[in-house]
Amino acid sequence: MTTGENEQWVVPGAPAIAGLTFRHYRDERDYPAIVAVINGSKLADGLDHMETVADLALDYQHTQHFTPQQDTLLAEVGGEVVAYSSGAWIKEEGGNYIHYHSHYLLPAWRGQGLEPVMFRALEQQGTAAVADHPADVPSVLETWVSETETAQEALVQAAGYRPVRHFIKMKRPLDDEIPPAPLPDGIEVRPALPEHYPAIWAAMQEAFRDHWGYCPPPEGAYERWLGERLSQPALWQVAWTGDQVVGMVLNFINDEENQAHQRRRGYTESISVRRPWRKQGIARALILRSLRLLQGQGMTEAALTVDAENLSGALRLYEQVGFRAVRRTTAYQKPL
Repeated sequence: MTTGENEQWVVPGAPAIAGLTFRHYRDERDYPAIVAVINGSKLADGLDHMETVADLALDYQHTQHFTPQQDTLLAEVGGEVVAYSSGAWIKEEGGNYIHYHSHYLLPAWRGQGLEPVMFRALEQQGTAAVADHPADVPSVLETWVSETETAQEALVQAAGYRPVRHFIKMKRPLDDEIPPAPLPDGIEVRPALPEHYPAIWAAMQEAFRDHWGYCPPPEGAYERWLGERLSQPALWQVAWTGDQVVGMVLNFINDEENQAHQRRRGYTESISVRRPWRKQGIARALILRSLRLLQGQGMTEAALTVDAENLSGALRLYEQVGFRAVRRTTAYQKPL
């Protein structure tokens, strides 16, 4: 792959599509076109989350080991962006270097040969970056694919990737009466105030260190978290004992997604309890409180995503409080 005049890439094996060119991201003027491709691709594949320009800008400012002007690939036809790929790398705590890449293609341009060449281009980016890592630490390529992305899944498997982890999207209707679930004695839920945010962040990081693929947060991660559109402290359910955060459910409502799909859904995410307080019914109580809160916000359903192999029994707990599986997403990896 080479770069020619006008910042265009020459991509080996590119399909013979009239007016097709490839290039990197240039500047923030590309944001709307990239967001349009991401959302158009997700809608075509029946995926939920809708990106905004503000979301993308925050990602570009804070994603670790990611330089947009070199780690992205945009395909244009007649000057219109029709496909977008990006990649970056992270280091797992005590584990591998993970070179991850993601791909989005508008449905009108699928099946014409763009998918494999853009996929290979991002693989090459990841492969080249390995030279900068210690030789005694494994490096892998990683990409995530939903079961509704059938063409992408076939491409990933044909390229030699293997499934390493499964995640389940679950949802629950909110048309019933949510049962009460009292917290243990000495534990209470308090409103999340700005002076509490550092303690909530630290407790969340501590709890999630037990999860598959955990990476220590990079510099600026806390600021990014607070700046995210879906960080909505007024909806959080955070349990305390004294000055200690015990556990949390960081609920949010994605208005853009609800508008795109014509529904009223809230999310119960970042469900976590710190080790000393596990197995006491705290997560269950916080989830049920969250469901009642979302009902009060006018939502008609709740959703979450869970690691299907989570050893804490999270999947079973979510089923017990009424969530049901609706879709699987798989993390695929290939050694470098």
